[in-house]
Amino acid sequence: MSTDVNERFYAERTARIAEVGAVRRDDGTYAATVGFDRGEVIGKDGLDTSLGTAALYTTTPAWHGLGNVIPGGITDIDAVLGLAGIDFQVERVPAFYQWRDELRQHAGKFHTVRDDTGAALGVVGAQYAPIQNRSGFEFLQQLVNDFGVIWESAGALREGRKVFVSIRLPRTITIDADGINDEITPFVAVINSHDGRSPFTAVVTPWRPVCGNTERFAVRDAYTRWTVRHTKSATDRIKEARRTLKLSIAYYEQWAAEETALARTDLAIDAFDRLVGELWPSKDEASVRTVRADERRRDLLADMFTIEAQRIGRTAYAAERTLTDYLDHVAPRRPGKTMTQEIARATALLEGTDDETKSRAHERLMRLRTV
Repeated sequence: MSTDVNERFYAERTARIAEVGAVRRDDGTYAATVGFDRGEVIGKDGLDTSLGTAALYTTTPAWHGLGNVIPGGITDIDAVLGLAGIDFQVERVPAFYQWRDELRQHAGKFHTVRDDTGAALGVVGAQYAPIQNRSGFEFLQQLVNDFGVIWESAGALREGRKVFVSIRLPRTITIDADGINDEITPFVAVINSHDGRSPFTAVVTPWRPVCGNTERFAVRDAYTRWTVRHTKSATDRIKEARRTLKLSIAYYEQWAAEETALARTDLAIDAFDRLVGELWPSKDEASVRTVRADERRRDLLADMFTIEAQRIGRTAYAAERTLTDYLDHVAPRRPGKTMTQEIARATALLEGTDDETKSRAHERLMRLRTV
C-alpha cells in the first residue's frame, strides 16, 4: 500500500495473499479468488514513481516487491529520506491562469511545487507555508535515538502530494496475558501533506500482527492524533510533538487494561447484532438498495464475528476486533481515479476516517464489561 501503515499492513498480509488465492494478472495486478476480497483487483498504484522507481523505504518486503527494502532497518533520517525518495523540497509559487491571450496571476493563490520534478502538488492560500519533509520528520530522530529503535517505513504518494514515515516503539502490549495472550505492537506514523488539503499529522497506532488490524486509542483523553496546520509557526509546534507522543505511549497500559476487560466479557450474537444496529442505524424511508446494503453488512459482520469468536472466544473483544477488521479491510471505499480500493482503504485507515465509529463501538462495549 501507500503509507507507513499501508506498507506494514501489506508486509504482514503477504501470507494472506496466498490464503485468498490471489493470482497475478497480465497487467501486473493481483486478483483475489476466495474470501472477503473475492474478485477484488489489488493494484500497485498510489506510490509515487515520479523519479522512475517507487518512492518507498521499508524494513519488510511488501507483497508487490516495490521500494528499497533494508532488512533490519536503519537509524539515520537522511538515509531514510533518500531511500524513500522524499528528500525533495517544496516551494510556494504564484498561481497563474490563461485568460484569452493574456496570462494573469490569481491574487492570493499559490501552487506548491516539488523542486526536483517541478510537479504542482496543490493550490494554497497566502497563509500557507510548506513544512519541508526533513524539518517535519526530524523530531522522530530523537525518539529513534531515545528508544534505540529503527525507521520502519517511509515513502510518498500521488506524485509527492503526501509523504509518510513510521517507527516501531520498543515495548509491546499484551491483551489478557492469562487468556488469549494477544500481543500489540505500537507504531508512530507521521504524514506530511503538500496539497493544501490536510494538516501535518502524527498518530500512535496499536498493531495486531496476527491479522494486520489497526485502530486508534479509544481511551478518554489519550493523545492518539496530533495535527499542525501549514503556517510559518508550524515548525515550532512540531518541536512539541515529541513530548506529546511520549505521553501518548503511557496510555497503552490503560488501553491494554480496557481491552483485557473486553476479552473477559462474554457477548452473545444477538448483542453483537444490536451493536451493529446502533453503529449503522436504519434510516427512515431508505431506498431498497440501501436496505439491502444494510442487510448484507449485518450478515457479513455476523459471519465475521463467528469466525473471530472461534479464534479468541465469543467476547466483547472479539466483537471489537471484528468491527475493526471490517472498517479497515472490508468496508467499501470509493477509490477515485488514481488509487485502487485497497489503497483507498489504507489511506482512510491512516487518516482516521473511521476513528469516530471505532471509538463509539469501544465505548458501547465497555458498558457491557463484566471484569
